[in-house]
Amino acid sequence: MANTWGYGAMTNHFGDVVENSKAIFMIGANSAVANPIGMKHFLQAKDRNNAKLIVIDPVYTKSAAKADHYLRIRTGTDVAFIYGLLHIIFKNGWEDEKFIESRVYGMEDIKAEAKKWTPEVTADVTGIPAEQIIQVATILAKTKPTTVVWALGITQHSTGTSNTRILPILQLVLGNMGKKGGGCNIIRGHDNVQGSTDMCCLADSLPGYYGLSDGSWKHFAQGWGVDYEWLKKRFYAKKWMNEKGFSLAKWWQGVLQEEKTYSSSPIRALWVQGTGITSMSQQVEIQKALNKLDLLVIAEPFVNEAAVLSDREDNIYILPVATQFENEGSVTATNRTSQWRTKVVDPLYESKTDHDVMFEFAKKFGFYDEFTRGMKMGIKDGEIKQVKNDFNFAEDASDEIARIVKTIGLGGWTAKRLKAHQENWHMFDPLTLKGRGAMKGEYYGLPWPSWDDKHPGSPILYDVDTPVNEGGMGFRNRFGLEHDGVSQLAEDSVTVKGSSIKGGYPEITSANIEKVLGIKLTDDEKQKIGKNWKTDYSGIIQEKCRIAGVAPYGNAKARVKVWTFPDPVPIHREPIHSPRTDLVKKHPTYGDQTNNFRVDVRFSSEQNAQDWAKDFPTMLVTMRVVNLSGAGMLERTSKYLSHITPEMFANIHPDLALNYGIRDGEDMWLHSPQGTKIKVKAHYNFSVTPDRISLPYNFAGVMQGVDLSHKYPEGTKPYATGESSNTITNYGFDIITQIPEFNAGLCRIEKA
Repeated sequence: MANTWGYGAMTNHFGDVVENSKAIFMIGANSAVANPIGMKHFLQAKDRNNAKLIVIDPVYTKSAAKADHYLRIRTGTDVAFIYGLLHIIFKNGWEDEKFIESRVYGMEDIKAEAKKWTPEVTADVTGIPAEQIIQVATILAKTKPTTVVWALGITQHSTGTSNTRILPILQLVLGNMGKKGGGCNIIRGHDNVQGSTDMCCLADSLPGYYGLSDGSWKHFAQGWGVDYEWLKKRFYAKKWMNEKGFSLAKWWQGVLQEEKTYSSSPIRALWVQGTGITSMSQQVEIQKALNKLDLLVIAEPFVNEAAVLSDREDNIYILPVATQFENEGSVTATNRTSQWRTKVVDPLYESKTDHDVMFEFAKKFGFYDEFTRGMKMGIKDGEIKQVKNDFNFAEDASDEIARIVKTIGLGGWTAKRLKAHQENWHMFDPLTLKGRGAMKGEYYGLPWPSWDDKHPGSPILYDVDTPVNEGGMGFRNRFGLEHDGVSQLAEDSVTVKGSSIKGGYPEITSANIEKVLGIKLTDDEKQKIGKNWKTDYSGIIQEKCRIAGVAPYGNAKARVKVWTFPDPVPIHREPIHSPRTDLVKKHPTYGDQTNNFRVDVRFSSEQNAQDWAKDFPTMLVTMRVVNLSGAGMLERTSKYLSHITPEMFANIHPDLALNYGIRDGEDMWLHSPQGTKIKVKAHYNFSVTPDRISLPYNFAGVMQGVDLSHKYPEGTKPYATGESSNTITNYGFDIITQIPEFNAGLCRIEKA
């Protein structure tokens, strides 16, 4: 099981912040700990531009310590807070009316919702004083450009999708999107999170964000050089090709559910590769599922705690997989750039690389030739076909991706170009990303979209003041040509610089290319051209768009109203386990959900099961520590990194601790609404207020007070073990993505 939480891509990049941002609005992120390189750039922006750093967080973090303005928010109220800012912006006429009118659809619905959120109402819900809300709204409105920064503190909620929508809406209102120094800069905690997201290690899409429609499958079948009918037979039944699978967040329910299932079979085997099981919520349920499986395989460089959680004695295998230093290929950075990495050493001992493990798997089950054929394909005379009989994994795999993944514009990411950037990295400006010398005319790492092997990359998304062939573009035309009789294309005033088309235009297809671009195709071109820009292996659409200075995905309006979502515009909904029972009736969560990623999900029934705040009065907030990442599988095997945080702990305000007779350094039990508990050290800390505690999620090896050290294979026990905070993470999942509600829960404290 390999997966990642998707929460948006950077529209700009760190160097752009340093050069151009006048304010940095950081919410749900602690870059000083989670992405220190990013924090370095933010501090440089403060020094160079006198940029104001505004940090919104439930905890006074290391990032907050560097802020010009720190606002302590009640976790789970981000949508309410942003509406409070929008209320003031709209009331004073501070919105960018020209930008909204020409490039945005549905803003009237946002204005209507914002009217409800006066500073006083917003203060009551969020816990942020009204005067601070007014002050920050004024700064944002009068400081251009401002960039918005967020991370997992925004996404990991039952309302995570609404959170990630409301922040770009704020930037659209202010006219900061598609501007240098503006945009939304979503920071990643690992170096290839963006890459794994782009490759869609998810249960509801194919690589490159292609959906699960027959058309998408046929596109990939063609690119892989396999017969579509053969591919279809790999599924138990045809319908499962078009159905979402089980998500990483709730795979365990696919094992445990008995009364109702939306799959052809319960999950019976689990293959874990590239993800930390202890970084998932509902650890007790995960433990039950691991024990019930018929087969558990773990392919990791270090022992994944999934092996330690399980009580099983047989049918559990740990495969030693090589690290990135024993491999070669590309990774994608947080700013959408690709970086080639050369192998440092050969795989040690009996370990194998990830791809070699997959190759052996494919050979065992009889589809190795089909599995690897895509790397033997190429474009010849405008058609895709097999062009050789062998392959070199890293280079040919990269070229395969460049051929197939057109949705986000990876056509320019050939191995040859990426290697050239690695070899000539010193020729690129670290702030503008612009190349010099042999690299002149390209941006470092070719930030996607890099439409073809002549395109320089796009450092700033949606920038209409830059020609398409130099990295510019409008908003993508994804949602049809009109809605409720209103055109979804950009107004005539929004012409991408250098484009042959005035104003907005639709995404380019074989059916409209001649009319939209004002050209005539030859008979040969008509025969070879693909159905649309996303599936055109011939390259004809991209070639014609390049000549016309046109982005193949169109030039449309950004929609702030998503008519297919449960909430067409974001609205505040209380966390499922809310500390404010009085607000639950006014701002309830969603109704219970059936068959999302093949499972049912509780929302309202869980929220209303009892008065949770009465029995679990303390808010629970998770956090990162800078020396550990993810589940800490790697770093906790280092005695030096483990020495920094040798044991699991929770930050607790002395006043709260003393209410329970707990002294600094003593053990305490934390109980969750699900009946689970963990024992941790109390660390007196004034970064939290007496109504909440914060604790890292980077530990494992202890389960509800039981030491699991004896389960580690000999010689593999980390230097630091401890309870997983996710044993007590409250039940709750996003309505769209099923990201767990890690960052809005309740607990009860007890002296150990």
